Amino acid sequence: MTQNHSNENKPQKKTSSKQIVAIIGIILLAAMYILTLIAAIFDNPNSMLLFRACLIGTFTIPLLIWVYIWMYGKLTRKHTMADFDLGGKSGVQKEE
Repeated sequence: MTQNHSNENKPQKKTSSKQIVAIIGIILLAAMYILTLIAAIFDNPNSMLLFRACLIGTFTIPLLIWVYIWMYGKLTRKHTMADFDLGGKSGVQKEE
């Protein structure tokens, strides 16, 4: 009996540091929202403090991720989605 090992021939996809940072950001945001919801449901006295932290985190975590991706692109001299040129090197050509 032979088994088909199709996974042996496929190259493994490398996870980049940008993907890891984005996943960590998603987990942090989801954890904050869940903890705030649980604190509000159980009428925790710190629920308002958690809500404020959640509001601040909603804006700062994505901003920090964007800064990381932008700095990564600048340090490695690669074009990233965080660059300021809207379509400069993305392959989109302007019609004349």
